[in-house]
Amino acid sequence: MNSTIWILDSYEEAFAKNIVIVSLGFIINFINGMFVVTFFSNPVFSRDSRYILYIHLVLNDMLMICVSVTLYVLSYAIPLLNASFCCILLVLGTTTFMITPLNLAGMAIERFIAICKPLHHSRICTPQRAYIFICLLWVLGTIPSLADIIILLSIQPISFFRSTVLCYPFSFFPSNAHKERTTASQVIYMSLVWIILIYTYCRVLFTARKAVSKGSANKAQSTILLHGVQLLLCMLSYITPVVDMIVIPFFPFHRTKISFFNYLLTHIVPRLLSPLIYGVRDQKFMKQMKKYFTCRVIIVKIMPSKS
Repeated sequence: MNSTIWILDSYEEAFAKNIVIVSLGFIINFINGMFVVTFFSNPVFSRDSRYILYIHLVLNDMLMICVSVTLYVLSYAIPLLNASFCCILLVLGTTTFMITPLNLAGMAIERFIAICKPLHHSRICTPQRAYIFICLLWVLGTIPSLADIIILLSIQPISFFRSTVLCYPFSFFPSNAHKERTTASQVIYMSLVWIILIYTYCRVLFTARKAVSKGSANKAQSTILLHGVQLLLCMLSYITPVVDMIVIPFFPFHRTKISFFNYLLTHIVPRLLSPLIYGVRDQKFMKQMKKYFTCRVIIVKIMPSKS
């Protein structure tokens, strides 16, 4: 405490930040909610693995936005939360955060099979396998959070979960050494995920260009590049701790402003652009969406009767 500089926002600045975050969160979930309604309104989508993976991405991002915005608002309104409730929020936020890039990678592989191996697509990419893949994503996404909970149980008594804590990722661990080790492991994990996914996308792109005709190759290239853009938007979230560690020491008295804009650009905005780009580009999906959400104007013409 003696070596830490605490910078607090003014009431007007805190209120403006929360209004911006809550408004953007509401807009994102409203738009994504339209995609969800469109998906469940037509049974054709639920029989296609492509749309199953897409709507899971949308639902996952909606849950992540809800948790993320809730934590942001509570950090101003109620900084001290029940430890058990904080654990639940952090586990949900971390899990959904981890799932998004892996879901995008699965969508890219599904498109690769559909374009390069169309005869095998219906056999490989079935709805049942799509649901199995989604379950696997949740298992992989929860592993880091479960590891943190196990560590927490080993160093804290059970009574700790009835206490109140500052609800942020490192609030449960008083040791700065643990924070440094965790941050380093996160950076290593992010780097490995980045390398693996970029390598996968390059292989998919080059294989698609060689395996099909010129017209189909162009379609495959644009599709895979689209997933690559979505991945890059998603992976911006992984650089947030790195940017904070690099920039904030140079401007310590603007810590809250830097963290706010960093959070806004790397967590909120990509969740608006990523599903929107994919949903708007898909003609079948847009056709059904217009059917349910386009306002129809009925014009009634009254013709004078002939006497």
